[in-house]
Amino acid sequence: MDLSFKTVGGRFNYRVAAVICRDGRLLTIQEPNSPYSYLPGGRVAIKETAEEAILREVFEETGLQAELIRPLWLNQAFFTEDQTKESFHEICLYFLVELLVADTEDFLVMEHGRVNQFKWLAFEELQETYFYPEFLKNEIFQLPNHLTLRVEREKD
Repeated sequence: MDLSFKTVGGRFNYRVAAVICRDGRLLTIQEPNSPYSYLPGGRVAIKETAEEAILREVFEETGLQAELIRPLWLNQAFFTEDQTKESFHEICLYFLVELLVADTEDFLVMEHGRVNQFKWLAFEELQETYFYPEFLKNEIFQLPNHLTLRVEREKD
């Protein structure tokens, strides 16, 4: 069971996300009917550690084995989802992750009956891309050496 639930004020979500970099590019995912791209990852399940969740999610989404390098950010995000208009309070733990495969280009993966597009975006492309999380558009250029706490509030 995922650690995501509705409340009177909106949805609480506990998520993990993989920051996978290679040659000045970031691996992103886009669902078929979504206007935006985001990082691979997903929700943490009950009795699952964040470390277990990120490796499981990366494998389930990409079919590729990965190695966890280190945690980067614990982000507390308050936002309204663009498509569903649902209000979120999300805790997301971002990990630096390395794929255990020599090289990959852009690729498609079927997951839960939908085809997800995985695309390597140059760090510089993020500024012009409809991409979440917003903070990564600048912070991708200098990843923290230790776990950093963040708060991201959507502008009204």
